[in-house]
Amino acid sequence: MLLSSLASSIANVGLPDLAQAFDASFRGVQWVLLAYLLATTTLIVSVGRLGDMVGRRRMLLAGLALFASASALCGLAPSLWLLVAGRAAQGLGASVMMALSMAFVGETVAKNKTGGAMGLLGTMSAMGTALGPSLGGVLIAAFGWRAIFLAAVPPAILALWLAYSHLPPDRERPNSNKARFDAPGMLLLALTLAAYALAMTMGRGSFGPVNLALLMAAGLGLGLFGLVERRSSSPLIDLVTIADPALRASLAMSALVSTVVMATLVVGPFYLSRSLGIDAALAGIVLSIGPLAAAMTAVPAGRLADRVGAHRMTAAGLAAMTAGCALLALLPRALGVAGYVVPIVVITAGYALFQTANNTAVMSGIGQDRRGVISGLLNLSRSLGLLTGASAMGAVFASGSGAPDIAAAGSDAVALGMRATFAAAGLLTAAALALAIAGHRRPMAPGDGP
Repeated sequence: MLLSSLASSIANVGLPDLAQAFDASFRGVQWVLLAYLLATTTLIVSVGRLGDMVGRRRMLLAGLALFASASALCGLAPSLWLLVAGRAAQGLGASVMMALSMAFVGETVAKNKTGGAMGLLGTMSAMGTALGPSLGGVLIAAFGWRAIFLAAVPPAILALWLAYSHLPPDRERPNSNKARFDAPGMLLLALTLAAYALAMTMGRGSFGPVNLALLMAAGLGLGLFGLVERRSSSPLIDLVTIADPALRASLAMSALVSTVVMATLVVGPFYLSRSLGIDAALAGIVLSIGPLAAAMTAVPAGRLADRVGAHRMTAAGLAAMTAGCALLALLPRALGVAGYVVPIVVITAGYALFQTANNTAVMSGIGQDRRGVISGLLNLSRSLGLLTGASAMGAVFASGSGAPDIAAAGSDAVALGMRATFAAAGLLTAAALALAIAGHRRPMAPGDGP
């Protein structure tokens, strides 16, 4: 979990060096980020389902081996497009690692300690996000851009050895119980998610005809995917499972709060530099406080979820996020950096509390044969929320500032945009809180078991 989030965040800091090394445009080197993001987003549900079918340990070992090999390919790539291909392969390996790390919790951890284990996974993910920019900067300064990819190879090999040595062997099922993999469903879902991801990320902040066409293609693909799944004897996603109101509410809440978290990443750098006037070095330190707060909160949050119940902790996390968003929308700019940091810590700690408790509530009630695909859906909802947040919250920020070009906006305009963004974010977390209160208890879905 640490490696997959670190690989996502560490590449951002290397974009200027990559553009210089390959004599490429900014739009070209953006594909180094986009290839990884597309691979993890489009394939995470499919690899989770495949792990349920062929064996999660076997699948995880293959994913770790692919991640290590792809990281080496990225570090040795002689051309930009070979680097992009390596990043796509690295993203595929990471999607296996993310989906099945969570799925293994139900198999290897006692049920009364599920929350603590989920909190530890959340801590690792937050640490990877927080470490990425600073570690990447140090590696590039000392060894060059190739080091940010090659540095992932030794820990990936270590993780492969640990998984091989310590994870329980896969339980073989009789041939009569082995279902066929839903290849048409996988292809349709991957294309649908790719269209949506591209619609949300292309255009560098503007939403034009191409984005609209991609969004319409995603809607059409979703409809076709539903038809294929209804007719499949072994669907990639069992629509009966998705019909469970509690699971749908959990997935919707995850997407909503991830949209809000992305707002902190989109707005934060502009507000700190343009409105508060602090330099880049201090801004980097301030921006790392949020992920660090999430990392420190996740494990205690998981233990609390085990003791007092996941539902209460889910609601508490959402209430904290709503309060933090309200503070950012209302506190005066005169409070300076402290007036930004305190609400951000409340938001990110609330997010860690929510994410840990929500994942615990979902995964603790899922049957053995569906843990991989449900874990994939949880990760997918988070990824879609981040993608949507990058586009939608960026648009709210630009609109709220009232400036034609946010990159050249003055300090007052940026402050107005920040307030508008977090007022909208507060409405989203309040909607998620209403969902949590309405779905007080998740009913046992057909086929679920201990």
